[in-house]
Amino acid sequence: MMQSQLDPLPADLPFRIISKTIGRGAYASIKKAVPLDASEPVFAVKLIHKGYAVKQGRISAKQIAMEVSLHSHIGQHPNVIEWFATGEDRVWRWIAMEFAAGGDLFDKIEADVGVTEDIAQVYFYQLISGVSFMHSKGVAHRDLKPENILMSDKGNLKLADFGMATMFEYKNQRKLSTTMCGSPPYVAPEVLACGRVHRSSGEVTKYSAELVDIWSCGVVLFVLLVGNTPWDEPTSQSWEFQEYKKTNGRSSDSLWERIPADALSLLRGMMNIEPSKRFSFAQIRQHPWYTRRNRFLAADGQITDPINLATKMLENLRIDFSQQPPSSQRPSQQHQDAMDIDGPSHKISSTQPETPINDVLFDWERPGLRSLAISSTQPISRLDATLPPHATQSTNFFDALAEEPSMSQFSQTPGVPLTLTQRAQRFKDIVPAHSFTRFFSHMPPQLLVQMLSDALHNLSVPLPSAPPYVGQGDHVSTIKIRTADERKQGLHGEILVDKYYLPESQELLEVRFVKLKGDPLEWRRFFKKVVLLCKDGVYKPEA
Repeated sequence: MMQSQLDPLPADLPFRIISKTIGRGAYASIKKAVPLDASEPVFAVKLIHKGYAVKQGRISAKQIAMEVSLHSHIGQHPNVIEWFATGEDRVWRWIAMEFAAGGDLFDKIEADVGVTEDIAQVYFYQLISGVSFMHSKGVAHRDLKPENILMSDKGNLKLADFGMATMFEYKNQRKLSTTMCGSPPYVAPEVLACGRVHRSSGEVTKYSAELVDIWSCGVVLFVLLVGNTPWDEPTSQSWEFQEYKKTNGRSSDSLWERIPADALSLLRGMMNIEPSKRFSFAQIRQHPWYTRRNRFLAADGQITDPINLATKMLENLRIDFSQQPPSSQRPSQQHQDAMDIDGPSHKISSTQPETPINDVLFDWERPGLRSLAISSTQPISRLDATLPPHATQSTNFFDALAEEPSMSQFSQTPGVPLTLTQRAQRFKDIVPAHSFTRFFSHMPPQLLVQMLSDALHNLSVPLPSAPPYVGQGDHVSTIKIRTADERKQGLHGEILVDKYYLPESQELLEVRFVKLKGDPLEWRRFFKKVVLLCKDGVYKPEA
Protein backbone atom coordinates (compact mmCIF):
# COMPACT_ATOMS: atom_id res chain seq x y z
CA MET A 1 0.00 0.00 0.00
CA MET A 2 1.40 3.37 -1.07
CA GLN A 3 0.34 5.10 2.17
CA SER A 4 2.82 3.09 4.25
CA GLN A 5 5.73 4.25 2.07
CA LEU A 6 4.61 7.86 2.23
CA ASP A 7 7.04 10.34 3.74
CA PRO A 8 5.13 12.63 6.09
CA LEU A 9 5.33 16.36 5.47
CA PRO A 10 7.78 18.33 7.63
CA ALA A 11 6.40 18.60 11.18
CA ASP A 12 7.28 22.25 11.67
CA LEU A 13 5.67 23.90 8.64
CA PRO A 14 5.09 27.62 9.33
CA PHE A 15 1.52 27.40 7.94
CA ARG A 16 -1.59 25.22 7.96
CA ILE A 17 -2.65 23.32 4.82
CA ILE A 18 -6.38 23.80 4.25
CA SER A 19 -7.15 21.92 1.02
CA LYS A 20 -6.75 18.78 -0.97
CA THR A 21 -4.40 18.87 -3.96
CA ILE A 22 -5.50 21.60 -6.40
CA GLY A 23 -2.82 20.98 -9.01
CA ARG A 24 -0.30 18.28 -9.68
CA GLY A 25 2.80 17.54 -11.72
CA ALA A 26 4.97 14.46 -11.85
CA TYR A 27 6.84 15.26 -8.66
CA ALA A 28 4.97 18.16 -7.03
CA SER A 29 1.53 19.02 -5.77
CA ILE A 30 -0.07 22.37 -4.98
CA LYS A 31 -2.32 22.97 -1.99
CA LYS A 32 -3.83 25.98 -0.26
CA ALA A 33 -2.54 27.15 3.12
CA VAL A 34 -3.00 29.88 5.73
CA PRO A 35 -0.70 31.25 8.46
CA LEU A 36 -0.62 29.14 11.65
CA ASP A 37 -2.42 31.76 13.74
CA ALA A 38 -4.91 33.20 11.21
CA SER A 39 -7.49 32.19 8.62
CA GLU A 40 -6.12 34.59 6.01
CA PRO A 41 -4.41 35.40 3.77
CA VAL A 42 -4.90 32.21 1.78
CA PHE A 43 -1.81 31.37 -0.28
CA ALA A 44 -0.64 28.47 -2.44
CA VAL A 45 2.12 26.03 -1.46
CA LYS A 46 3.98 23.91 -3.98
CA LEU A 47 5.24 20.72 -2.30
CA ILE A 48 8.11 18.99 -4.07
CA HIS A 49 9.10 15.46 -3.04
CA LYS A 50 12.84 15.73 -3.70
CA GLY A 51 13.51 11.99 -3.94
CA TYR A 52 10.68 11.52 -6.44
CA ALA A 53 11.77 14.54 -8.45
CA VAL A 54 15.31 13.27 -8.87
CA LYS A 55 14.48 9.58 -9.30
CA GLN A 56 11.22 9.62 -11.30
CA GLY A 57 10.93 13.17 -12.60
CA ARG A 58 14.34 13.22 -14.32
CA ILE A 59 15.05 16.52 -12.60
CA SER A 60 18.15 17.36 -10.58
CA ALA A 61 18.38 18.83 -7.10
CA LYS A 62 20.09 21.80 -8.80
CA GLN A 63 17.02 22.38 -11.02
CA ILE A 64 14.72 22.41 -7.98
CA ALA A 65 16.97 24.99 -6.31
CA MET A 66 16.99 26.94 -9.59
CA GLU A 67 13.17 27.17 -9.70
CA VAL A 68 13.15 28.56 -6.15
CA SER A 69 15.88 31.15 -6.77
CA LEU A 70 14.47 32.28 -10.15
CA HIS A 71 10.91 32.65 -8.84
CA SER A 72 12.13 34.71 -5.87
CA HIS A 73 14.12 36.84 -8.35
CA ILE A 74 11.13 37.68 -10.58
CA GLY A 75 8.08 37.30 -8.29
CA GLN A 76 7.43 41.02 -7.68
CA HIS A 77 5.29 42.15 -10.63
CA PRO A 78 1.49 42.58 -10.86
CA ASN A 79 1.29 39.98 -13.68
CA VAL A 80 3.55 37.36 -12.09
CA ILE A 81 2.53 35.06 -9.21
CA GLU A 82 4.17 36.62 -6.16
CA TRP A 83 6.85 34.62 -4.36
CA PHE A 84 6.62 34.52 -0.55
CA ALA A 85 8.96 32.00 1.07
CA THR A 86 10.56 28.59 0.82
CA GLY A 87 11.86 25.88 3.12
CA GLU A 88 12.97 22.24 3.07
CA ASP A 89 13.80 19.20 5.12
CA ARG A 90 15.55 15.99 4.10
CA VAL A 91 12.56 14.82 2.00
CA TRP A 92 10.50 17.85 1.00
CA ARG A 93 10.98 21.29 -0.49
CA TRP A 94 8.08 23.75 -0.24
CA ILE A 95 7.50 27.07 -2.00
CA ALA A 96 4.83 29.47 -0.66
CA MET A 97 3.38 31.87 -3.23
CA GLU A 98 0.37 33.99 -4.12
CA PHE A 99 -2.85 32.05 -4.68
CA ALA A 100 -4.50 32.96 -8.02
CA ALA A 101 -8.09 33.10 -6.81
CA GLY A 102 -9.49 33.60 -10.34
CA GLY A 103 -8.24 30.20 -11.52
CA ASP A 104 -7.18 29.31 -15.07
CA LEU A 105 -7.76 32.18 -17.49
CA PHE A 106 -8.48 29.69 -20.29
CA ASP A 107 -11.13 27.85 -18.25
CA LYS A 108 -13.33 30.89 -18.98
CA ILE A 109 -12.65 30.93 -22.72
CA GLU A 110 -14.77 28.93 -25.14
CA ALA A 111 -12.81 26.33 -27.09
CA ASP A 112 -12.90 27.00 -30.86
CA VAL A 113 -14.46 30.44 -30.27
CA GLY A 114 -12.07 32.60 -28.26
CA VAL A 115 -12.81 36.08 -26.86
CA THR A 116 -13.47 39.53 -28.35
CA GLU A 117 -10.55 41.62 -29.63
CA ASP A 118 -10.71 43.97 -26.64
CA ILE A 119 -10.53 41.13 -24.10
CA ALA A 120 -7.75 39.40 -26.08
CA GLN A 121 -5.81 42.67 -26.08
CA VAL A 122 -6.20 43.15 -22.29
CA TYR A 123 -4.75 39.72 -21.54
CA PHE A 124 -2.10 39.94 -24.25
CA TYR A 125 -1.01 43.33 -22.85
CA GLN A 126 -0.72 41.83 -19.34
CA LEU A 127 1.09 38.73 -20.68
CA ILE A 128 3.69 40.90 -22.45
CA SER A 129 3.99 43.02 -19.31
CA GLY A 130 4.76 39.95 -17.14
CA VAL A 131 7.09 38.24 -19.63
CA SER A 132 9.05 41.42 -20.48
CA PHE A 133 9.56 42.02 -16.74
CA MET A 134 11.00 38.49 -16.39
CA HIS A 135 13.27 39.09 -19.38
CA SER A 136 14.45 42.41 -17.91
CA LYS A 137 15.72 40.34 -14.97
CA GLY A 138 17.54 37.97 -17.37
CA VAL A 139 15.00 35.13 -16.88
CA ALA A 140 13.01 33.30 -19.60
CA HIS A 141 9.92 31.20 -18.73
CA ARG A 142 10.26 28.57 -21.54
CA ASP A 143 6.86 27.01 -20.80
CA LEU A 144 4.25 29.65 -21.63
CA LYS A 145 0.89 27.95 -22.25
CA PRO A 146 -2.71 28.21 -20.95
CA GLU A 147 -2.20 26.03 -17.85
CA ASN A 148 0.46 28.44 -16.63
CA ILE A 149 -1.66 31.57 -17.17
CA LEU A 150 -3.88 32.23 -14.15
CA MET A 151 -6.06 35.10 -12.91
CA SER A 152 -6.43 37.10 -9.71
CA ASP A 153 -9.89 37.50 -8.16
CA LYS A 154 -10.01 40.90 -9.91
CA GLY A 155 -9.48 39.24 -13.30
CA ASN A 156 -5.85 40.31 -13.86
CA LEU A 157 -3.44 37.88 -15.53
CA LYS A 158 -0.83 36.06 -13.41
CA LEU A 159 2.08 34.05 -14.85
CA ALA A 160 2.81 30.85 -12.95
CA ASP A 161 5.04 27.75 -12.81
CA PHE A 162 8.71 28.54 -13.19
CA GLY A 163 9.92 24.93 -13.15
CA MET A 164 11.33 25.30 -16.69
CA ALA A 165 12.59 28.88 -16.32
CA THR A 166 16.23 29.65 -17.02
CA MET A 167 18.66 32.54 -16.57
CA PHE A 168 19.63 33.56 -20.12
CA GLU A 169 21.54 36.70 -19.16
CA TYR A 170 23.68 37.45 -16.13
CA LYS A 171 26.05 40.42 -15.72
CA ASN A 172 25.72 41.13 -19.47
CA GLN A 173 26.77 37.57 -20.35
CA ARG A 174 24.22 35.74 -22.52
CA LYS A 175 23.68 31.99 -22.44
CA LEU A 176 21.97 29.72 -24.99
CA SER A 177 19.76 26.75 -23.99
CA THR A 178 19.87 23.10 -24.98
CA THR A 179 16.98 21.77 -22.87
CA MET A 180 13.98 20.48 -24.76
CA CYS A 181 10.93 21.73 -22.88
CA GLY A 182 7.49 23.21 -23.39
CA SER A 183 4.18 21.95 -24.74
CA PRO A 184 4.01 20.95 -28.45
CA PRO A 185 1.33 23.43 -29.66
CA TYR A 186 3.04 26.40 -27.93
CA VAL A 187 6.71 25.57 -28.39
CA ALA A 188 8.94 27.36 -30.93
CA PRO A 189 10.27 25.22 -33.82
CA GLU A 190 13.94 25.73 -32.89
CA VAL A 191 13.38 24.05 -29.50
CA LEU A 192 12.59 20.81 -31.33
CA ALA A 193 15.90 20.98 -33.17
CA CYS A 194 18.00 21.56 -30.03
CA GLY A 195 20.44 18.91 -28.92
CA ARG A 196 21.17 17.73 -32.48
CA VAL A 197 24.81 17.69 -33.56
CA HIS A 198 25.68 19.64 -36.75
CA ARG A 199 27.38 17.38 -39.31
CA SER A 200 29.78 20.05 -40.54
CA SER A 201 30.77 21.82 -37.31
CA GLY A 202 30.14 18.99 -34.82
CA GLU A 203 28.46 21.54 -32.53
CA VAL A 204 25.23 20.93 -30.60
CA THR A 205 22.23 23.03 -31.71
CA LYS A 206 21.16 25.60 -29.12
CA TYR A 207 18.41 28.20 -28.91
CA SER A 208 17.78 31.62 -27.35
CA ALA A 209 15.35 31.09 -24.47
CA GLU A 210 13.98 34.64 -24.58
CA LEU A 211 13.07 34.35 -28.30
CA VAL A 212 11.23 31.09 -27.56
CA ASP A 213 9.03 33.03 -25.09
CA ILE A 214 8.15 35.62 -27.77
CA TRP A 215 6.96 32.81 -30.08
CA SER A 216 4.84 31.25 -27.31
CA CYS A 217 3.24 34.64 -26.51
CA GLY A 218 2.23 34.81 -30.18
CA VAL A 219 0.57 31.37 -30.01
CA VAL A 220 -1.25 32.40 -26.80
CA LEU A 221 -2.59 35.52 -28.57
CA PHE A 222 -3.75 33.34 -31.48
CA VAL A 223 -5.60 31.07 -29.01
CA LEU A 224 -7.23 34.04 -27.26
CA LEU A 225 -8.60 35.24 -30.60
CA VAL A 226 -9.86 31.93 -32.04
CA GLY A 227 -10.01 29.42 -29.15
CA ASN A 228 -7.62 26.98 -30.83
CA THR A 229 -3.91 26.61 -31.54
CA PRO A 230 -2.64 27.12 -35.11
CA TRP A 231 -1.17 23.57 -35.16
CA ASP A 232 -0.58 20.59 -32.87
CA GLU A 233 3.20 20.95 -33.11
CA PRO A 234 5.59 23.01 -35.27
CA THR A 235 7.11 20.04 -37.13
CA SER A 236 6.94 18.33 -40.53
CA GLN A 237 4.14 16.17 -39.05
CA SER A 238 1.79 19.16 -39.19
CA TRP A 239 0.49 20.32 -42.59
CA GLU A 240 -0.78 23.55 -40.97
CA PHE A 241 2.72 24.41 -39.77
CA GLN A 242 4.33 23.37 -43.05
CA GLU A 243 1.98 25.64 -44.96
CA TYR A 244 2.60 28.54 -42.56
CA LYS A 245 6.33 28.07 -43.16
CA LYS A 246 6.03 27.81 -46.97
CA THR A 247 3.74 30.83 -47.34
CA ASN A 248 5.76 32.99 -44.96
CA GLY A 249 2.93 33.21 -42.44
CA ARG A 250 0.14 33.64 -44.99
CA SER A 251 -1.65 30.39 -44.29
CA SER A 252 -4.90 29.50 -46.06
CA ASP A 253 -6.09 27.55 -42.99
CA SER A 254 -9.57 28.82 -42.01
CA LEU A 255 -8.43 29.57 -38.44
CA TRP A 256 -6.11 32.32 -39.71
CA GLU A 257 -9.01 33.92 -41.57
CA ARG A 258 -10.65 34.60 -38.21
CA ILE A 259 -7.68 36.66 -36.96
CA PRO A 260 -8.43 40.43 -37.16
CA ALA A 261 -6.46 41.99 -40.03
CA ASP A 262 -4.49 44.33 -37.72
CA ALA A 263 -3.35 41.47 -35.52
CA LEU A 264 -2.01 39.35 -38.40
CA SER A 265 1.24 41.26 -38.89
CA LEU A 266 1.82 41.28 -35.13
CA LEU A 267 1.44 37.48 -35.00
CA ARG A 268 3.71 36.97 -38.03
CA GLY A 269 6.34 39.20 -36.41
CA MET A 270 6.27 37.27 -33.13
CA MET A 271 6.03 33.88 -34.82
CA ASN A 272 8.79 34.37 -37.37
CA ILE A 273 10.39 30.99 -38.11
CA GLU A 274 13.77 32.73 -38.03
CA PRO A 275 14.38 33.50 -34.30
CA SER A 276 16.70 36.45 -34.96
CA LYS A 277 13.97 38.18 -37.04
CA ARG A 278 11.28 37.81 -34.35
CA PHE A 279 9.75 40.97 -32.90
CA SER A 280 11.38 42.44 -29.81
CA PHE A 281 9.22 43.80 -26.96
CA ALA A 282 9.85 47.32 -28.32
CA GLN A 283 8.43 46.29 -31.74
CA ILE A 284 5.45 44.58 -30.11
CA ARG A 285 4.70 47.71 -28.07
CA GLN A 286 4.83 49.92 -31.16
CA HIS A 287 2.49 47.73 -33.18
CA PRO A 288 -0.87 49.36 -34.05
CA TRP A 289 -2.87 46.38 -32.75
CA TYR A 290 -1.07 46.62 -29.39
CA THR A 291 -1.56 50.40 -29.13
CA ARG A 292 -5.22 50.45 -30.31
CA ARG A 293 -7.69 52.07 -27.92
CA ASN A 294 -9.36 49.67 -25.52
CA ARG A 295 -12.22 50.54 -23.16
CA PHE A 296 -11.14 47.80 -20.72
CA LEU A 297 -7.49 48.83 -20.37
CA ALA A 298 -6.24 51.57 -18.02
CA ALA A 299 -2.99 53.44 -18.67
CA ASP A 300 -1.25 51.35 -15.99
CA GLY A 301 -2.24 48.06 -17.67
CA GLN A 302 -4.96 47.18 -15.13
CA ILE A 303 -8.58 46.37 -16.03
CA THR A 304 -10.84 49.47 -15.97
CA ASP A 305 -14.34 47.95 -16.07
CA PRO A 306 -14.00 44.48 -14.54
CA ILE A 307 -17.75 43.70 -14.30
CA ASN A 308 -18.38 44.57 -17.93
CA LEU A 309 -15.29 42.63 -19.04
CA ALA A 310 -16.36 39.56 -17.02
CA THR A 311 -19.87 39.72 -18.51
CA LYS A 312 -18.53 40.02 -22.07
CA MET A 313 -16.11 37.16 -21.44
CA LEU A 314 -18.88 34.77 -20.40
CA GLU A 315 -21.15 35.57 -23.33
CA ASN A 316 -19.11 33.23 -25.55
CA LEU A 317 -19.25 30.25 -23.15
CA ARG A 318 -21.99 28.06 -24.57
CA ILE A 319 -23.02 24.44 -24.86
CA ASP A 320 -25.26 23.79 -27.85
CA PHE A 321 -27.59 20.88 -27.04
CA SER A 322 -28.76 20.68 -30.66
CA GLN A 323 -25.30 19.33 -31.60
CA GLN A 324 -24.83 15.62 -32.17
CA PRO A 325 -22.83 13.99 -29.36
CA PRO A 326 -19.36 12.81 -30.44
CA SER A 327 -18.98 9.15 -31.25
CA SER A 328 -15.44 8.90 -29.94
CA GLN A 329 -12.73 11.11 -28.60
CA ARG A 330 -10.01 9.91 -30.93
CA PRO A 331 -11.53 8.02 -33.83
CA SER A 332 -8.36 7.09 -35.66
CA GLN A 333 -6.50 5.08 -33.05
CA GLN A 334 -8.71 5.40 -30.04
CA HIS A 335 -8.05 2.03 -28.46
CA GLN A 336 -4.31 2.22 -28.65
CA ASP A 337 -4.22 5.77 -27.26
CA ALA A 338 -6.62 4.99 -24.47
CA MET A 339 -4.39 2.22 -23.24
CA ASP A 340 -1.03 3.89 -23.88
CA ILE A 341 -1.68 7.37 -22.68
CA ASP A 342 1.56 7.95 -20.89
CA GLY A 343 3.86 6.04 -23.19
CA PRO A 344 6.81 7.77 -24.84
CA SER A 345 4.60 8.79 -27.77
CA HIS A 346 5.92 12.31 -28.04
CA LYS A 347 9.22 13.89 -28.86
CA ILE A 348 8.77 16.58 -26.21
CA SER A 349 8.55 16.05 -22.53
CA SER A 350 5.65 17.98 -21.10
CA THR A 351 6.58 20.44 -18.36
CA GLN A 352 6.92 17.79 -15.71
CA PRO A 353 7.56 14.37 -17.18
CA GLU A 354 4.76 11.98 -16.35
CA THR A 355 5.45 9.24 -13.84
CA PRO A 356 3.00 6.70 -12.50
CA ILE A 357 2.45 8.38 -9.15
CA ASN A 358 -0.37 6.87 -7.15
CA ASP A 359 -2.90 9.56 -6.17
CA VAL A 360 -2.56 8.54 -2.53
CA LEU A 361 0.91 10.05 -2.50
CA PHE A 362 -0.38 13.59 -2.40
CA ASP A 363 -3.85 13.21 -0.88
CA TRP A 364 -2.57 12.54 2.61
CA GLU A 365 -4.96 14.91 4.37
CA ARG A 366 -8.38 13.49 3.57
CA PRO A 367 -10.77 16.35 4.25
CA GLY A 368 -14.26 16.02 5.69
CA LEU A 369 -17.18 15.96 3.29
CA ARG A 370 -17.89 19.65 3.66
CA SER A 371 -14.60 20.67 2.10
CA LEU A 372 -14.44 17.81 -0.36
CA ALA A 373 -15.95 19.98 -3.02
CA ILE A 374 -12.88 21.20 -4.83
CA SER A 375 -12.80 23.12 -8.06
CA SER A 376 -9.80 22.97 -10.34
CA THR A 377 -8.27 26.07 -8.87
CA GLN A 378 -9.87 26.52 -5.51
CA PRO A 379 -11.41 23.96 -3.20
CA ILE A 380 -14.48 25.36 -1.52
CA SER A 381 -17.29 23.99 0.55
CA ARG A 382 -20.29 23.43 -1.68
CA LEU A 383 -22.88 24.85 0.65
CA ASP A 384 -20.81 27.93 1.42
CA ALA A 385 -19.69 29.21 -1.87
CA THR A 386 -20.43 27.56 -5.17
CA LEU A 387 -23.94 28.98 -5.35
CA PRO A 388 -25.00 32.61 -4.97
CA PRO A 389 -25.04 33.51 -1.27
CA HIS A 390 -28.85 33.79 -1.19
CA ALA A 391 -29.41 30.47 -2.98
CA THR A 392 -29.59 28.04 -0.10
CA GLN A 393 -31.82 30.30 1.99
CA SER A 394 -33.99 31.27 -0.95
CA THR A 395 -37.57 30.11 -1.05
CA ASN A 396 -37.05 29.54 -4.74
CA PHE A 397 -33.78 27.66 -5.05
CA PHE A 398 -34.11 27.33 -8.82
CA ASP A 399 -34.41 31.08 -9.39
CA ALA A 400 -31.19 31.51 -7.45
CA LEU A 401 -29.54 28.67 -9.34
CA ALA A 402 -30.40 30.33 -12.66
CA GLU A 403 -28.18 33.23 -11.55
CA GLU A 404 -25.19 30.99 -10.78
CA PRO A 405 -22.63 32.23 -13.36
CA SER A 406 -21.70 28.80 -14.73
CA MET A 407 -25.38 28.06 -15.50
CA SER A 408 -25.45 30.66 -18.29
CA GLN A 409 -23.54 28.30 -20.63
CA PHE A 410 -26.55 25.92 -20.71
CA SER A 411 -29.13 28.60 -21.42
CA GLN A 412 -30.95 28.81 -24.77
CA THR A 413 -30.24 32.54 -24.65
CA PRO A 414 -26.49 32.75 -24.02
CA GLY A 415 -25.22 35.54 -21.83
CA VAL A 416 -25.15 36.45 -18.18
CA PRO A 417 -28.57 37.05 -16.55
CA LEU A 418 -29.25 40.79 -16.22
CA THR A 419 -30.15 40.38 -12.53
CA LEU A 420 -26.65 39.01 -11.88
CA THR A 421 -24.84 41.87 -13.64
CA GLN A 422 -26.99 44.42 -11.84
CA ARG A 423 -26.12 42.91 -8.46
CA ALA A 424 -22.44 42.23 -9.21
CA GLN A 425 -19.94 44.47 -7.45
CA ARG A 426 -16.64 42.97 -8.59
CA PHE A 427 -15.12 40.70 -11.24
CA LYS A 428 -15.45 37.52 -9.19
CA ASP A 429 -19.23 37.96 -8.74
CA ILE A 430 -19.54 37.12 -12.45
CA VAL A 431 -16.41 35.02 -12.97
CA PRO A 432 -16.08 33.15 -9.65
CA ALA A 433 -13.02 31.17 -8.61
CA HIS A 434 -14.57 27.77 -9.23
CA SER A 435 -14.30 26.16 -12.62
CA PHE A 436 -16.99 26.46 -15.30
CA THR A 437 -16.67 22.80 -16.20
CA ARG A 438 -19.66 21.69 -14.14
CA PHE A 439 -23.39 21.04 -14.38
CA PHE A 440 -26.39 20.17 -12.19
CA SER A 441 -28.68 17.17 -12.58
CA HIS A 442 -32.10 16.00 -11.37
CA MET A 443 -31.31 12.33 -11.99
CA PRO A 444 -31.06 9.69 -9.25
CA PRO A 445 -27.37 9.29 -8.23
CA GLN A 446 -26.96 5.69 -9.41
CA LEU A 447 -28.40 6.51 -12.83
CA LEU A 448 -26.31 9.64 -13.31
CA VAL A 449 -23.04 7.88 -12.38
CA GLN A 450 -23.93 5.11 -14.86
CA MET A 451 -24.66 7.73 -17.54
CA LEU A 452 -21.28 9.41 -16.91
CA SER A 453 -19.49 6.03 -17.06
CA ASP A 454 -21.21 5.21 -20.37
CA ALA A 455 -20.20 8.60 -21.79
CA LEU A 456 -16.55 8.05 -20.80
CA HIS A 457 -16.62 4.56 -22.32
CA ASN A 458 -18.05 6.07 -25.51
CA LEU A 459 -15.10 8.52 -25.59
CA SER A 460 -12.57 5.69 -25.11
CA VAL A 461 -11.52 7.04 -21.72
CA PRO A 462 -10.11 4.14 -19.67
CA LEU A 463 -12.28 3.33 -16.64
CA PRO A 464 -11.32 1.23 -13.61
CA SER A 465 -12.46 -2.40 -13.87
CA ALA A 466 -14.87 -1.99 -10.93
CA PRO A 467 -17.82 0.40 -11.48
CA PRO A 468 -17.45 3.77 -9.70
CA TYR A 469 -18.55 3.64 -6.05
CA VAL A 470 -21.86 5.44 -5.37
CA GLY A 471 -22.14 6.64 -1.77
CA GLN A 472 -25.30 7.53 0.14
CA GLY A 473 -24.12 10.75 1.83
CA ASP A 474 -23.43 14.28 0.52
CA HIS A 475 -20.60 13.03 -1.66
CA VAL A 476 -21.97 10.61 -4.25
CA SER A 477 -18.99 9.58 -6.37
CA THR A 478 -15.49 10.38 -7.62
CA ILE A 479 -14.51 9.19 -11.10
CA LYS A 480 -10.79 9.49 -11.85
CA ILE A 481 -9.83 10.59 -15.37
CA ARG A 482 -6.48 9.68 -16.93
CA THR A 483 -6.61 10.11 -20.67
CA ALA A 484 -4.88 11.95 -23.50
CA ASP A 485 -6.26 14.87 -25.48
CA GLU A 486 -6.35 14.86 -29.27
CA ARG A 487 -2.71 15.97 -29.34
CA LYS A 488 -1.69 12.94 -27.23
CA GLN A 489 -0.89 15.18 -24.25
CA GLY A 490 -1.90 14.00 -20.77
CA LEU A 491 -5.30 15.09 -19.46
CA HIS A 492 -5.85 14.10 -15.84
CA GLY A 493 -8.49 15.00 -13.30
CA GLU A 494 -11.65 13.87 -11.51
CA ILE A 495 -15.39 14.05 -11.98
CA LEU A 496 -16.96 14.74 -8.56
CA VAL A 497 -20.67 14.19 -7.97
CA ASP A 498 -22.18 15.83 -4.86
CA LYS A 499 -25.70 16.26 -3.46
CA TYR A 500 -27.60 19.43 -2.69
CA TYR A 501 -30.60 19.03 -0.40
CA LEU A 502 -33.40 21.33 -1.46
CA PRO A 503 -36.61 22.49 0.23
CA GLU A 504 -39.44 19.91 0.26
CA SER A 505 -36.92 17.06 0.40
CA GLN A 506 -35.92 17.44 -3.25
CA GLU A 507 -32.35 16.63 -4.30
CA LEU A 508 -30.13 18.08 -6.96
CA LEU A 509 -26.73 16.69 -7.95
CA GLU A 510 -23.76 18.85 -8.83
CA VAL A 511 -21.19 17.35 -11.22
CA ARG A 512 -17.78 19.02 -11.26
CA PHE A 513 -14.93 18.26 -13.65
CA VAL A 514 -11.73 19.03 -11.74
CA LYS A 515 -8.60 19.28 -13.91
CA LEU A 516 -5.33 18.30 -12.23
CA LYS A 517 -3.10 18.28 -15.29
CA GLY A 518 -3.49 19.31 -18.91
CA ASP A 519 -4.54 22.13 -21.22
CA PRO A 520 -7.65 23.98 -19.90
CA LEU A 521 -9.13 24.35 -23.43
CA GLU A 522 -8.72 20.62 -24.03
CA TRP A 523 -10.35 19.93 -20.64
CA ARG A 524 -13.27 22.14 -21.68
CA ARG A 525 -13.60 20.24 -24.99
CA PHE A 526 -13.63 16.99 -23.01
CA PHE A 527 -16.26 18.38 -20.60
CA LYS A 528 -18.50 19.48 -23.50
CA LYS A 529 -18.32 16.04 -25.13
CA VAL A 530 -19.38 14.36 -21.87
CA VAL A 531 -22.19 16.91 -21.36
CA LEU A 532 -23.58 16.27 -24.86
CA LEU A 533 -23.53 12.51 -24.22
CA CYS A 534 -25.32 13.09 -20.89
CA LYS A 535 -27.66 15.83 -22.10
CA ASP A 536 -30.83 14.13 -20.84
CA GLY A 537 -29.38 14.29 -17.33
CA VAL A 538 -28.33 17.97 -17.42
CA TYR A 539 -30.49 20.51 -15.58
CA LYS A 540 -31.14 23.54 -17.83
CA PRO A 541 -32.17 26.91 -16.40
CA GLU A 542 -35.28 27.19 -18.62
CA ALA A 543 -36.47 23.65 -17.82
